[in-house]
Amino acid sequence: MNEILVLLAVSLTVGVLFLRMNLPPILGYLAVGVLVGPYGFSWIDDTEHTRALAEFGVVFLLFTIGLEFSLPQLIRMKRIVLGLGGLQVFLTTAITAVVALYFGLSMESALVLGGVVAMSSTALVIRQLTDQVELHTRHGRNAVGILLFQDVMVIPFLILVSQPAGAADGMSFVTVLAALAKGLFALILILALGRWGLQPLFRGIARFRSTELFTLTVLLVTLGAASITHEMGLSFALGAFLAGMMLSETEFRHEVEAEIRPFRDLLLGLFFITIGMLLNVQLLPEIWVPVLLLVLVLISFKLLLIVGLCRLMGWDNAVALRTGLVLAHGGEFGFAILSLALGADMLPADAGQVVLAALLLSMAIAPILLRFNGRLVWFLLPTTATLSQKAIKDQISDSSRGLSEHVIICGFGRVGQNIARFLEDEQIRFIATDLDPVLVQNAIKAKEPVVYGDAANMEILKAAGVERAVALVISMNDDSTALKILHRIRKINAKIPILVRTRDDTNFKQLQQAGATEVVPETMEASLMLSSLLLMTLKFPVSHVFYKMRQVRKEHYALLHRVLPGEEAIAITPGGSVEEHWTIELTKRMWAVGHTITELGLDELEVTLTAMQRNENRIPNPAADTVLQAGDTLILFGTPAALAQAEKRLCKSADSSH
Repeated sequence: MNEILVLLAVSLTVGVLFLRMNLPPILGYLAVGVLVGPYGFSWIDDTEHTRALAEFGVVFLLFTIGLEFSLPQLIRMKRIVLGLGGLQVFLTTAITAVVALYFGLSMESALVLGGVVAMSSTALVIRQLTDQVELHTRHGRNAVGILLFQDVMVIPFLILVSQPAGAADGMSFVTVLAALAKGLFALILILALGRWGLQPLFRGIARFRSTELFTLTVLLVTLGAASITHEMGLSFALGAFLAGMMLSETEFRHEVEAEIRPFRDLLLGLFFITIGMLLNVQLLPEIWVPVLLLVLVLISFKLLLIVGLCRLMGWDNAVALRTGLVLAHGGEFGFAILSLALGADMLPADAGQVVLAALLLSMAIAPILLRFNGRLVWFLLPTTATLSQKAIKDQISDSSRGLSEHVIICGFGRVGQNIARFLEDEQIRFIATDLDPVLVQNAIKAKEPVVYGDAANMEILKAAGVERAVALVISMNDDSTALKILHRIRKINAKIPILVRTRDDTNFKQLQQAGATEVVPETMEASLMLSSLLLMTLKFPVSHVFYKMRQVRKEHYALLHRVLPGEEAIAITPGGSVEEHWTIELTKRMWAVGHTITELGLDELEVTLTAMQRNENRIPNPAADTVLQAGDTLILFGTPAALAQAEKRLCKSADSSH
């Protein structure tokens, strides 16, 4: 119990510290492991039970990777995934294995070490690129494609690691084929079970509408599939991956992912702590030179290889270098493979410590490379970066030449294309930008005025003729990109109307304050349309319904904002800031009695009076000049803090001054 309390306390302290420094929590967990482990302050022993529990963090991580693994997605990105990703993994593994063989390691150990070096951190890269709005850029798509292939290739490496140690002359070709054959058999078996067993099972469980039963079923499937592969002499993680992939095409995918996430995050954090516990900090004074050399070699080797492969695939130097910088580090799956290899004595202990320390240091450097990848390219290759940007600008300028009083559509997905159809019907000219190269290529074939470019880049918008345009529509479902576009456009053009699409009203005020002329939340509009159709079905006059819709839009959907939060909304909202309803029954001694609603001053507290109960009558949106009486019940809407202030004001003694 004391060890658990120590682990929780240190994890919380270090986690808060790393988040305040805007560093990934993974690095914090690694630091916790180093601090509390047997080579640090020795507060916690590195036991087999701890490692066994931590291994399930990798199991659940592989399960969620399987949920995201989609065969149609792989086919759509086949050039990047299979071409760029395949070459990166195979060449990195092969070159590393050759070097390892030269230094005397067995074939088995050399291949495992190659797999460790080949991996980059999916968690770090995806999160950082998303925060920097670079996930759908050219280098972002390259990185995602390579990471996807790396995630898939973890499975063969885990299969190899799970095999018994080979003979003195290394692992034979037959052993490798046998391991892969076992993996193929496990794949067929689990997919067969999933096709004829799991979907009916989940559909049956879903009928009970029980969260507990559904969570238990998810855990049973994940751990059951992991046990099947383990009994076949393979890794737990392989079965979890196959189970996730099996459920990825079902209607339960998103709910399964939501149920498994708490277990994954908790156990994955424990996994990284156990990895940190493996590092012998007492050896660092002796091995720091080879560690630094290995970090330098690791980053340089992966950087140069990825840059070369990107150039081979036709990307310019700027895109190639940014892709290399994003992926030139070790990753969590490298740690997973390495920890299993060390546990199976596939690597010498001293060499394992050097590799482990190098991976840790490379991941500590990774956030810097990720955050400043653009600036580094502009610093190292200013001419190439300028030419790369200029090529896109020239293409857009050519497409927009001669356009004036046109509409710019940022994002040419389904919503953007529907907007384009309306503009075409009204013979209004437009130009659209998008970062999906396949979509842009198909649009160009269809003779659509669509160009490849990042709408968050001001130079791209200038090339599209934003200074001559009559309106701009941000149709992509990405509020962070929309905010960036709004801030930049308003610096050069304060008058152009900008319409923004957003999924809900979460960032409604921020988008308005950033300069959006109109913000259209999808959930609000769906509610509005359903409500208007319902009123017309109930025989309300069409003119009244249209008037009501206009009023709601004019008031920026204020009527629809007052939504009662559910358990999920409260759970995911930090600091208890989710808005809710409170009821206050007025008594004779309260100050509010005898005053009008206007005199209450609720607006300045950011509290809304949504309804009032008087006698047996419920009065929605009571008039501002309504005089309150003893016995009235007020239904207020706002954040808990604001509602507490309102209650304090309304309920004070009638003798108190306002």
